Amino acid sequence: MPTRSNPRVGPMTATHAPVPLLDIDGLLDDPGRRIIVCCGSGGVGKTTTAASLALRAAERGRKVVVLTIDPARRLAQSMGIEALDNTPRPVPGVSAGAGSLDAMMLDMKRTFDEVVESQASPEKARQILNNPFYIAVSSSFAGTQEYMAMEKLGQLDKDARASGRWDLIVVDTPPSRSALDFLDAPERLSSFLDGKFMRLLLAPARGPARLMTAGFNMVTKAVTTIIGGQVLSDMQAFVSAFDTLFGGFRQRAQRTFELLQADGTSFLVVAAPEPDALREAAYFVERLSSEDMPLAGLVVNRASVDPEVDLTAAAAMSGYERLRDSSDDASRMAAGLLRLHADRKLIVEREARLRARFAAAHPDVATVVLPALPTDVHDLDGLRSIGALLGDGAT
Repeated sequence: MPTRSNPRVGPMTATHAPVPLLDIDGLLDDPGRRIIVCCGSGGVGKTTTAASLALRAAERGRKVVVLTIDPARRLAQSMGIEALDNTPRPVPGVSAGAGSLDAMMLDMKRTFDEVVESQASPEKARQILNNPFYIAVSSSFAGTQEYMAMEKLGQLDKDARASGRWDLIVVDTPPSRSALDFLDAPERLSSFLDGKFMRLLLAPARGPARLMTAGFNMVTKAVTTIIGGQVLSDMQAFVSAFDTLFGGFRQRAQRTFELLQADGTSFLVVAAPEPDALREAAYFVERLSSEDMPLAGLVVNRASVDPEVDLTAAAAMSGYERLRDSSDDASRMAAGLLRLHADRKLIVEREARLRARFAAAHPDVATVVLPALPTDVHDLDGLRSIGALLGDGAT
């Protein structure tokens, strides 16, 4: 976990020691660091953080691909690409020497199709891809997106090692707690395909005709009444065809899971200085720890900036109370400014207490605090600004 001392980071409260500073540039420059996974709850700037890290790494000489599985298309907009899809595409305007930057967005359906095509014979693949039940499952089944994210990450890592096209993969994950669902994806898909109902559907294909007992016929009749005969037939055909591929799916998912645990992988938890977001961040930190996933640290995004005025919130509020009812326009204007100052100081103090509470519970988690910017990030220059702040250890 790259960390460094930071003289600008003082005690967060009177009773808490300084928090170790996350050394972002050390993380990006480490040639042994091949995968960085950004996770966090929705609306905390996770996608922008991932894009900023990828751009900074590329402009510091790394060959980077950034993969987003966030359905929002902010990444494409900020990188000046009209659209992202399942194919990594060069990002124009990157000021890199030996580095490069490609970007892509996970296409869940296309990735599923690619896996089927790579693992099955052409005839078997065609049978699966044209099956109506497969079409529905590959597009909307719970857990498919997270499973396919693992598949795509595994594909990118394999391609990177074989071709040398990339030496760093930055992964932007879905919002909220689903950001860690890809850790459960193999087991979830296993449970689905190994479930009693699926084994029942496979019974005719796996066993002799005598398995078509009266009991099975009764179940089939009941299911047919509920979902329709054609749907059941499609399900049986899909499960029968897919059964031969399932072992390969499970094995590759396990390899990707092990890849996430490897020394060359680092997780960054991104949060906002708000109670809910930091609670989610604590959940991520604890879950990653329980799964032996390598945590690099915490990025607290969009923190309020402390006004550089030697005036406490209490003093500002006292001045506001004295001047707010004045008949003098200048005094009332001064009262308004004092109230704004007091409000800002109170917000800064509240955020500091929240960060201190998190640090007290997780004292070993290195942290970098990124100040809120005055404008939204919508281009490479904005991403560079965030990357520079992260690299400088902004607090």
